[in-house]
Formats: sequence, C-alpha cells, structure tokens
Amino acid sequence: MPGRRADRSPPVRPGETVTVTVTGLGHAGEGVGRAGGFALFVPGALPGERVEARVTEVHPRYGRAELMRVLDPSPERVPPPCGVYARCGGCQLQHLDYAAQLREKRQRVRDALERIGGLRGVTVHPVLGMADPWWYRHKAAFPVGWAGGRAVLGFYAPGTHDIVDVVECRIQHPLASRVLAEARELIRERDVSVYDEAAHRGDLRHVLVRVSHATGEALVVLVTARREVPGLAEMAAGLIARVPGVASVWQNVNPARTNVILGPENVHLAGRPRITERILGLEFRISPVSFFQVNPAQAEILYERALAYAGRGPRDVAVDLYAGTGTISLLLARDWGSVHGVESVPEAVEDAWENARRNGVTNVRFHAGEAEEILPRLWREGLRPRAVVLDPPRQGAARTVLEAAAAMGPERIVYVSCNPSTLARDLAILAGLGYRTVEVQPVDMFPHTAHIEAVTLLHREHR
Repeated sequence: MPGRRADRSPPVRPGETVTVTVTGLGHAGEGVGRAGGFALFVPGALPGERVEARVTEVHPRYGRAELMRVLDPSPERVPPPCGVYARCGGCQLQHLDYAAQLREKRQRVRDALERIGGLRGVTVHPVLGMADPWWYRHKAAFPVGWAGGRAVLGFYAPGTHDIVDVVECRIQHPLASRVLAEARELIRERDVSVYDEAAHRGDLRHVLVRVSHATGEALVVLVTARREVPGLAEMAAGLIARVPGVASVWQNVNPARTNVILGPENVHLAGRPRITERILGLEFRISPVSFFQVNPAQAEILYERALAYAGRGPRDVAVDLYAGTGTISLLLARDWGSVHGVESVPEAVEDAWENARRNGVTNVRFHAGEAEEILPRLWREGLRPRAVVLDPPRQGAARTVLEAAAAMGPERIVYVSCNPSTLARDLAILAGLGYRTVEVQPVDMFPHTAHIEAVTLLHREHR
C-alpha cells in the first residue's frame, strides 16, 4: 500500500524547474499544459508554446508554476503595449493577438458547454469583438496607497494587495488616467491622508471614475474611511477645476475593515449631482452607486442580440429576471405588450422605476423580491409570459429561479451570462426542465482579459 501512495504522488515539487507543453488557456487566462503528464497552470504562457516554468504550488491533481522562459513561442504572441502589464492584475491576455483572444474565448464557451453542461453540438457563434479593443472601460475603482514617500493609485498586483502605480491604463477611458494624475497632485498639495489597509488608519481608500459614453463627462467618487477628511473638499473642487470633463465629485464613506469598495453613505462634494448615460436610445442618470455596464459600446451589441433572441410580442408578456436598474426591461418594452422586471435589491428597483419615468415607458412593472417567490404569484394572477430573459451575476441563477421560470412555460428563454461555467451548469438544469439550448452568441465585453459574456437562446420542447 505504501508503494501505491507513492505512485499517486505528483511528479513535480515546489521550486522545481520543468518544461511545460501548453495546450490551452484556463478560466483566468493562464496557460494550461503538462509536465511529465501532470497538469500545470502557467500565467503568461500561450497555447502551442513550450515553456520553462518554476513550480510554485502542488495539489493532488494540478499545480501552478511561474513562467521563466519561452522556449518555443506561439506565432500569436505579441508585445503587450502596457508598461506595467507584467506586474498589474488588470489584464491577462495583452500578450496574445486579439483575433486569437476571440478564438480562445469561443473555445472556452464550447468547452464549458460540453464538459460542465454535457451539451454537445450546440452552435456557438464566433465572438463579437471590438474594432478597437482599447480604451473601452468606462468605470474603474483605483485603490490608493503610499509608497516611496508619495501617493500611488492603480491596480492590485495579481494575488496581492500591493498597488501597482498606473500612469496610463490602455483599457480605461483616457479621462480616467487624467483623473488619476491630478488626484496624485491634489493628495500631495492638500495633504489628504491616505488609507493604510494593514493598519486600518488614514482616510482616502479608493478613487472611482465613471465616464459617460454618451457625453464624455465623468463622475468621480472619493472613497474614505471616515466622513470628515481634511483637504477632501478642496481636492474635489480641484478635480472639477483642473480636469476638463469631470462634472461631478462625490465622497463615499466606508469605515469597515473590508475588501468591499463602497460603504453605505454618499456625500455630494462638487459639480452636478449626476451624469447622463444613453444606451440604444434610452437615457439613464448615473449616481455613485448606480449599476451600469462598464463597456457601453459592447453592451449595446449584447442587448441587441438578447432582444433579437427574445423576439417580439406586441400583444404578449415578457419577464426580465435579475432586472437590476431595468435596462433590459425597458428595451423589451418597445416590442412587447407588457414587461415585468424582477429584482431582489430594493434600491435597484427604485432606480428602475425612475428610469422608466425618465424614458416615458409605461408598459413595464418592476417587482422587488426573490424571483422564486414572485413568479409563482404572478402565475396565480394569470400572467403567462411568452419569453423570459435572465441576466444573473457570475454565480449564475439559483436552481429555484430556473424552476420557477420554466414552470411558467415560456416559449423561449434568453440567458445572458458573464461566466461560461455557471452558464453551462444552468443550461443543463434547464434541459432537465424541458428547454433545449438552440445557440450561443459570445460577446467580448472585456478585451485583453480572460472574461467573456454570452447570450443564449433556449426553446421549450413540446413533449
């Protein structure tokens, strides 16, 4: 028996340098390959490459390794244009040609459907990418720290809370970089205290920037550990005065010892209280806590495909689950007799009603609560939707929600997902509930990262 245990032990050890043949990409964008038949995840390695890597972690079935040298480079390897790419955790795929990124993301969706969902033969369309895959992020939160006698603002290095100071980020809207540059100067000039995460001392924790795709204006949120912060009002006024395009500055107070960025209290400091965003002809007011898509240009493509899959029903009913602030509900309302949006967060439902009023949409109703409780009530009241659209968070939909949606018997279900693994799991559940996956359209909302979104159409099977 001792001999058997030895036979099953991993063939590599931490600290050992091995040669890895890379065959694919993992869910976090790392290269996946084998050394001596043992699976290793190697960040920075690409499919088709043979690399030299130092083993850092060993688990029973897999390990992790640090890329040391590329022995046989992929023809799709490209120089990353960002100066801090090797140290920053914001992107994972800048070293891979963009067309190859789209191909790999499509394959990731296919693999998830087959391996997790047990769904074979489903049409997965080529990924809808961006003509210009740079400068696309319209929202980001930058942690603030202190290093070398000055304030640093940027992103966390992978797997750490060490802040990589970022002067220019090529996936952020350029206005965000101008805000960061001026924020560094104003912190110094106004002697604003910077938060120390380890000691839980100091004040300024994050600078959050939201830029309107429609107007080019920015709303800035200064996240602090307490309400009264010397120099903060002057810093806010300075951002308005010095950075063209900054239209609104807020303070968010987060006194908790937590990784959650925003706290419960918001204070308007300078400029207008809101900025305006538009998507597919709808207008939205953006506040410090409003949810809105990070990449509005690609969001329009995503929503257009979801609407096409949902179809039209001028005399019929559609239901929108995980409705958030009502974007999909309001878009559906153009082509459906009535729409019911269901959302568990009361504040989001309030925003959804306000968005409906602002856009003059009268054939939509929003319901605050859990979908698995609200859908049976709507059914008892006689609601018979022809289409159900759901856009759940990364963890996917609760089984009880899927069961409640299927129990209403819609002809089609449209599933908008930001996680191929939970999408595949949920499609398998829906298959058991009588819904066949017809096709999947991936959309690249976050170029140069490992993330991929997808819109899926399901039809009810008539048995």
